[in-house]
Amino acid sequence: MATTRLDSIDRKILAELQADGRMTNVELARRVGISAPPCLRRVRTLEESGYIRGYHADVDARELGFEVRVFASVGLLSQAEADLSAFEARCRAWPLVRECHMLNGEVDFILKCVAPDLSSFQRFLTEELTAVENVASVKTSLVIRVAKDKPGVPFDVLEDRLTKEA
Repeated sequence: MATTRLDSIDRKILAELQADGRMTNVELARRVGISAPPCLRRVRTLEESGYIRGYHADVDARELGFEVRVFASVGLLSQAEADLSAFEARCRAWPLVRECHMLNGEVDFILKCVAPDLSSFQRFLTEELTAVENVASVKTSLVIRVAKDKPGVPFDVLEDRLTKEA
């Protein structure tokens, strides 16, 4: 399902679920202005089409004892597809790596990492990340404070764009 195929009801459903994935189907249907059975059908279609990848709780890492957040910029020796894929697979296997993004520009990847403490992160950095054969460089930035941490997409921007296109 392409973005242009989503109607305003589908976009409202996605926006509401992004804001609160725990609401009942009845409440969701009420908020988007349709009855519950077609709402549930639409949600299932959105799930099957890949617009909704899953549901999760937004847990507080610090409350759970993960005091350290670090962004690691990683440069690789080789950018051959097999080497990029191998690095991505490694990142998926490391529990401390919560996000891995391939970039263009000066670095190949940026990793968002969490750790209980600085020594745990340092151990990961020296024993695992920099020990990977294809890793040429790693530059880290320790997060001091988070000013904004908003998952998902800004649906109001999407609606504004679609309104201007119409």
